[in-house]
Amino acid sequence: MTDKAIQVEGLQKSFTGVEVLKGVDFDVRRGEIFALLGSNGAGKTTTIKACATLLKPDGGTLRVGGFDPVREPDKVRAVISLTGQFAAVDGILTGRENLVLIAKLRAVADPRKVAADLLARFGLTEAADRRASTYSGGMTRRLDIAMSLVGEPAVIFLDEPTTGLDPEGRIEVWKTVKELAKSGTTILLTTQYLDEAEQLADRIAILHGGRIIANGTLDDLKQLFPPAKVEYIEKQPSLEEVFLAIVGERKGQ
Repeated sequence: MTDKAIQVEGLQKSFTGVEVLKGVDFDVRRGEIFALLGSNGAGKTTTIKACATLLKPDGGTLRVGGFDPVREPDKVRAVISLTGQFAAVDGILTGRENLVLIAKLRAVADPRKVAADLLARFGLTEAADRRASTYSGGMTRRLDIAMSLVGEPAVIFLDEPTTGLDPEGRIEVWKTVKELAKSGTTILLTTQYLDEAEQLADRIAILHGGRIIANGTLDDLKQLFPPAKVEYIEKQPSLEEVFLAIVGERKGQ
């Protein structure tokens, strides 16, 4: 069995004649947090949708959990979960009811036990029987991610999961993502927050101009940054400085 949970080769996609993805290549190892970085409109969500069977690519090959999203969409959907930019939580229902509903839809045995376990895991037991509309942003996002774990998917796609959250809510989500990875879940994370990728990712890819222009660990990417100017101390570049330097070089070509 390959150790690659996700494999993307030569992924292409155009909309109304405009090329968004021009040959995207990357892979994600099992149990890894992989961050896909890019500005608004870079094609991060398009890439996620293609991997999650929601969008048919114009070219390239994809494998997710060992299956082809184009030819075997049902098999891919059975092993993945997707959390989009906006929480898919029903505010009229309680936290518990949201989880029980998803468990029943996914035909999971003993939905109430599954809901109780996930509520405990995500620190939501005390709020379990309150309407989700009363939850804070961080609590809502934790519930959303908990719902995505019903059925124990091997691969989770998190598309800009902290968009719109305050700093406290973002930290709550970061903690949750780290705990998921420790349990062996593979996570493909898209974000435009550079500190988020720096905090969470095992490896980082930068999507720019329809292609991956850099890919590796944070230390790998720092090697692409011009040597530090030594005065009294050597200043290590932040991921933000690395990102802007790499993208700036490409724009100038």
